[in-house]
Amino acid sequence: MVKGRQGERVRLYVRGTVLGYKRSKSNQYPNTSLIQIEGVNTKEEVSWYCGKKIAYIYRAKVKKNDSYYRCIWGKVTRPHGNSGVVRTKFKSNLPPKSMGAKVRVFMYPSII
Repeated sequence: MVKGRQGERVRLYVRGTVLGYKRSKSNQYPNTSLIQIEGVNTKEEVSWYCGKKIAYIYRAKVKKNDSYYRCIWGKVTRPHGNSGVVRTKFKSNLPPKSMGAKVRVFMYPSII
């Protein structure tokens, strides 16, 4: 908690889960990742999240810039199916160990 601030903390992101890569029966496409956003269950609800920034934060063994934590940034590109899953593109492809991991879907950039 920041000293001098009153009330509850405000979270500027929604949690999401990495489901895996976009794929077909025999091929997978690691340049596109599938993310399930918490509380999003339909294709129509996804439209608000299109273009939003997304961050995969992970812990590394080697300290860099006084931190063990690193981040891979990406953005939500479009829906995938009808159940609220989204396709995302990251600056560098997500590693295989990220499957099942949590990501942060930020509320910006926003047109409101």
